[in-house]
Amino acid sequence: RAEMSLKKRGKRREGGALPQSEQPLFSFPNAWLKVPVVPFQFPEVVPLNIGGAHFTTRLSTLRRYEDTMLAAMFSGRHFIPTDSEGRYFIDRDGTHFGDVLNFLRSGDLPPRERVRAVYKEAQYYAIGPLLEQLENMQPLKGEKVRQAFLGLMPYYKDHLERIVEIARLRAVQRKARFAKLKVCVFKEEMPITPYECPLLNSLRFERSESDGQLFEHHCEVDVSFGPWEAVADVYDLLHCLVTDLSAQGLTVDHQCIGVCDKHLINHYYCKRPIYEFKITWWALASPTFHQPSLLEGLSSQGCNADFRGSF
Repeated sequence: RAEMSLKKRGKRREGGALPQSEQPLFSFPNAWLKVPVVPFQFPEVVPLNIGGAHFTTRLSTLRRYEDTMLAAMFSGRHFIPTDSEGRYFIDRDGTHFGDVLNFLRSGDLPPRERVRAVYKEAQYYAIGPLLEQLENMQPLKGEKVRQAFLGLMPYYKDHLERIVEIARLRAVQRKARFAKLKVCVFKEEMPITPYECPLLNSLRFERSESDGQLFEHHCEVDVSFGPWEAVADVYDLLHCLVTDLSAQGLTVDHQCIGVCDKHLINHYYCKRPIYEFKITWWALASPTFHQPSLLEGLSSQGCNADFRGSF
């Protein structure tokens, strides 16, 4: 038997193929990898279930722009699950999907109050033409201009986060509903004296590098913003601060409480404006008082009269 097995092994090596009795039941040649996959055929009218919201549209509408997520999903190359009613399901909030469909159908754009929300949906579905048109609408168009201004501000986002963190720590330490902090906002790094205030807009100081070090200092505040070179002034930056802090759900109040009076050199003083920011972490609900009706008042008086008579 040992000799016969050796002879069989020799035959395998010489012939290069197994005998038919020893060949596997199933063989997987490499040719099957090259067989073209037939794309899935979607119906002309496509029922959709977007996060529980039902829509119906034509297949050509979903494929209107080739380089979009919807066109790729409904190209037939991908599997899309269906719900119990046979609607193609996309696990996404469908609140603003109708605005996306209206753009794909006829190029309609959403009203201003829904521009930001529809813009997020256009980003998710990668609809470039819709993104471009929404970016030219308010409030996104104005936001682009605002961000261009804030791009000139060094460390704006870092300082904004610092304001929130300082306000949070102080509120926690004091067990208070709000916290106050000092913020310096200055556009031009230009020291002045009281005599030079009327000529503030026309003054330019020429100083050497050694003299410049004498003018550099840090105001006694929590956070400083500036300087910057742009048409936008201090009040524009203050508005940006309030807008971005309010977007985080905070109530923000601010007022100018004076200027920095630090003496720099000779007759030069800092004179940068200092603002007090009040950050409120939660708002108090207005109390509601129940005003008793005339009958309730009479009944209560009668009860009191009865009690007084019984004692």
